[in-house]
Amino acid sequence: MKCEVCGNDYEKSFTVSLGGETHTFDSFECAIQGLAPVCEHCGCRVIGHGVEDGEKIYCCAHCAKMAAAHTPIGRGPGQRRKKLREREHADAVVTEASEESFPASDAPAWTTGRD
Repeated sequence: MKCEVCGNDYEKSFTVSLGGETHTFDSFECAIQGLAPVCEHCGCRVIGHGVEDGEKIYCCAHCAKMAAAHTPIGRGPGQRRKKLREREHADAVVTEASEESFPASDAPAWTTGRD
């Protein structure tokens, strides 16, 4: 079957069903390129849970915070307060996502093989 991303005709291709549609790929790399959402801040593909804020998705907590930090604060009446609330909301979303992913987000316990 032919990969819908790269066009490679590969006998070991596979299909992925998502949202009622079936897609054919020859590698996980092509599946990620074809289906994974894009981080709203840095533009990389989100592989894993990411951090969601409404309709927006970020690859990590850093990008979610940076997106809020780079939102310009307006100069009109109430604009500063509104932007500060948006930044506080972004911090709350990141904190919640971090708490929900624990302990999966912890680094693996690597050992050197020495006691």
